[in-house]
Amino acid sequence: MSDMVTLHSLKNTSKPAKARKRVGRGIGSKTGKTCGRGEKGAGSRAGSKLRLGKEGGNVPLFMKVPLRGFSNFRFRREYDIINLDQINNAFQDGETVDISSMRKKGLLSGPTHGVKILGNGDLTKNVTCNVQALSNTAREKLTRAKIHFTISPANNNP
Repeated sequence: MSDMVTLHSLKNTSKPAKARKRVGRGIGSKTGKTCGRGEKGAGSRAGSKLRLGKEGGNVPLFMKVPLRGFSNFRFRREYDIINLDQINNAFQDGETVDISSMRKKGLLSGPTHGVKILGNGDLTKNVTCNVQALSNTAREKLTRAKIHFTISPANNNP
């Protein structure tokens, strides 16, 4: 029975016990009189607790750490943008403006969720636009010029 380990016979052998700090024991101990708390202020008073992350005048740590929880940022749809004047310069009458034709003309490179047309410049060519999004000014200019456009849903895979 002497070989049996019991709860009261267990010892912590991983690290030695740290001696507790003895404060208020005279001027020779370095922690006498004010007991290591300084002269004045909230930290010197009895019962004061310093909030975790408090940095003494700096922005507290908890305000620097980003918010926890779900963010939709990773799942956003990023459209490649193109202006009306770029379409006017790159395409001829009767052509279709879509992702594949823009890649062939060198206007797009890399993966994309779709294309958005912005209203910078004017479109004088009679083309068919098949894009994923339009700005309001581009929509007004296309309807004023009587150019046919369709808005298709965005690609799920980039």
